[in-house]
Amino acid sequence: MQKRSLLLQISQLPKLHRRCNQAYFFSSGKTQNFHSFPDNNGDPMYSDVPKPRTDKSQRKPYPTPMKELIKRAKQEKELRKSQPCRLLEHPPANGLLVPELVDVAHRVYRARELILSGLSKLLQFIPVQRCRFCYEVHIGNVGHEIRTCTGPKSGSRSATHVWRKGGVGDVIFFPKCFHLYDRVGKSRVVHDERHSAPRIPAILELCIQAGVDVENYPSKRRTKPVYSIEGRIADFESVAGMDEMETNLFFENVDDTEVDVLRRDPNSELNAEDTNLIELSTRTLDSWFEMIGGVRKIMEKYNVWTCGYCPEVQVGPKGHKVRMCRASKHQSRNGLHAWQEAIINDLVGPNYVWHVHDLNGPPLRNDLKRYYGKAPAVVELCVQAGAPVPDQYRSMMRLDVVPPERDEVDLVA
Repeated sequence: MQKRSLLLQISQLPKLHRRCNQAYFFSSGKTQNFHSFPDNNGDPMYSDVPKPRTDKSQRKPYPTPMKELIKRAKQEKELRKSQPCRLLEHPPANGLLVPELVDVAHRVYRARELILSGLSKLLQFIPVQRCRFCYEVHIGNVGHEIRTCTGPKSGSRSATHVWRKGGVGDVIFFPKCFHLYDRVGKSRVVHDERHSAPRIPAILELCIQAGVDVENYPSKRRTKPVYSIEGRIADFESVAGMDEMETNLFFENVDDTEVDVLRRDPNSELNAEDTNLIELSTRTLDSWFEMIGGVRKIMEKYNVWTCGYCPEVQVGPKGHKVRMCRASKHQSRNGLHAWQEAIINDLVGPNYVWHVHDLNGPPLRNDLKRYYGKAPAVVELCVQAGAPVPDQYRSMMRLDVVPPERDEVDLVA
């Protein structure tokens, strides 16, 4: 009996060994080493460069965790039950402007005009290339040789780009959205209004809702907060008072100095002979950071929405109801967008490009792409024109990495 029990224990040793190996492999230390290997999508050196979604059928990640969104929805529902009729106190939900963001909106508006004017002048000195079949952009005299094209028939070209001359719209991209005259009273554009409602750049719409008055795109400005009755907005301002406000809509919240700035041609600040390319590029780069910083502040108070599957954006309390989505799973939504909270990259497309150390040097090679850095196209263009490299983009641009020469590739590990 003892001999038989001993043989039984010996036969169970391999099973116990396999269980121990599995437990050790799935332990915390082992999994950390496993995830530290580079993935199939690229090199871990580019962890600081935002990567585009490889699977377009997957939804964009939520900026705010889903648990937090559910918690907010429950709190709003409880508040509507406890107070069916209440006066909204906090702007901009009550229809009033946020006073401290009015000046920020004007600075963002002016910075955007200066960026577009500055880029149009910089393109006369620094060439920009754009692929004919995809959205790849390159700053330099000759396009790069990195095989990343995803356009039509890219497989027959081995993903090689076909370059042509680019413009300002290729360097910086402002997605458009529907303009809302009354962002609180009528916060949504329905499908039947898709042709009558004007579409303007989303960043311009954000500035208008935050306090900038543009002549061709009027916006309703209130003097009294609105009421919420069982979740519906009710405005009790007199009709006569609103008619008087609409006649004096333009520049009603802007002082005299701001009016002069808005009426002035933005090209006047960039002299016709501006002459110093370094000053022009530095001023354009400063306007870029001023615009990005101002948009971040405004988005903390004013809602901006984006579709979870396509690039569509909408500025306002809610997303529109125009059935124009053609992305993944749009049949199940009847063409409606899957709205979620937007981030800064949805409102201002940075369009990351490869950094070039020498514009007059040889084109970037595909087998050396792990040594090249990236930067937003606006930053790369201004740096090539002579502006100092921003500190927040030094590591991303790989300024401390020296690419090997053509005859040294085989010698590099």
